[in-house]
Amino acid sequence: MPHPGRHRPRLRGRACAVAAALALLATGCAGAGGTSFGGGDALNVLMVNNPQMVELQKLTAKHFTAKTGVKVHFTVLPENDVRDKISQDFSNQAGQYDVATISNFELPFFAENGWLSPLDSYVEADTAFDQKDILQPLRDSLTAEDGKLYAQPFYGESSFLMYRKDVFEKQGLTMPEKPTWQQVAKLAERADGAERGMKGICLRGLPGWGEVIAPLTTVVNTMGGTWFTEDWEPRLTAPEFKKATKFYVDLVREHGELGAPQSGYAECLNNMTQGKTAMWYDATAGAGSLEAEGSPVKGKIGYVPAPVERTKSSGWLYTWAWGLQKASKKTDDAWKFVSWASGKEYEELVGSTSGWSNVPAGKRASTYAHPDYRAEAGAFADVTERAISEADPMNPGTQPRPTAGIQFVGVPEFTDLGTRVAQEISAAIAGRQSVDAALATSQKLAEKVAEEYR
Repeated sequence: MPHPGRHRPRLRGRACAVAAALALLATGCAGAGGTSFGGGDALNVLMVNNPQMVELQKLTAKHFTAKTGVKVHFTVLPENDVRDKISQDFSNQAGQYDVATISNFELPFFAENGWLSPLDSYVEADTAFDQKDILQPLRDSLTAEDGKLYAQPFYGESSFLMYRKDVFEKQGLTMPEKPTWQQVAKLAERADGAERGMKGICLRGLPGWGEVIAPLTTVVNTMGGTWFTEDWEPRLTAPEFKKATKFYVDLVREHGELGAPQSGYAECLNNMTQGKTAMWYDATAGAGSLEAEGSPVKGKIGYVPAPVERTKSSGWLYTWAWGLQKASKKTDDAWKFVSWASGKEYEELVGSTSGWSNVPAGKRASTYAHPDYRAEAGAFADVTERAISEADPMNPGTQPRPTAGIQFVGVPEFTDLGTRVAQEISAAIAGRQSVDAALATSQKLAEKVAEEYR
């Protein structure tokens, strides 16, 4: 897979503007969650509150600190909040956090501005980590334009469609092996109300460029739309973008979850786990939680590729990865933590304590060859690996793009642009305005970003 950073438009010394764009949303977020630091030699780790991260937090003291003597203090926040706090701390090089979860979206900008410590020397010295075992798309996405590696994946993901096999069977419904969005809409209508309190589908509606915008943009891509043309012409009011957005908004309004404007990844995962929805289109990482020991829907879920219309595939490519802040004074201990948290040993630990379906997968080839993992995660393992390998950040739609990115546009200004557009889309989902009105406002916002690159 091509390395997205090598085709990314150069920022041409715009370090201050980049920092401002990334940190813009951080203002006013101080109340999002309290922070108390470990002090002394403790590592301070800032991470997103996804289930796999919470599991890591529980296992660290007994299985990492006891072995290495390195204490770890975690600050765990929801996705939107954690992005803001990381951008603020890293752009200021405040050094409050030694390690943070960053994604393949932020990494090129963080690296270019000197906010991250390169990891190449650690990887070379730590042969047990086995860098070559990391899946190539993940390695590429975490390597910057200077050819240096700046983060290690905790897990990798694409997106796919999850559905209740038992409910479909009872209703006489058949899920195609490679569904189209039109087929999914019809299935959502027929599955709506199949069980008491069950809706046809769950789709993110929560504002945030990493929330509703992620799945929506994959629908835009496969329906022929794009945020920007190759020469930076905004296309949010183009027919294809409108068609995809209206389709998404109508589908979630008519057959989606209750409280959709406030529903993100975590809420949809909860709905699917509790039997409140028949289908869910979202991150492949969700499957581990659905199939975990004790899950009410374990063994009841089917998994198929992300729905398409005009493209062969439409799944996104994403990773939550560990980045080391350049200002940290504890990079050696930080690497010990990262190499453990992203290593084979940790996957074995999770497999033995929480079940192999709950392993933070999507990053290592050896995981998909592991007999215990295949035995327990066989329902979604192959679909996930295929989705990650087929994801193409350079060509996610039907026409050339100005920069890499499937569920995002690979420029730092997208942090603000995507979130502001998400607020407009979420308002349309809530019925407070029309899709046309939402996109008219969004087009003007996109034009301001385009001016920076023309």
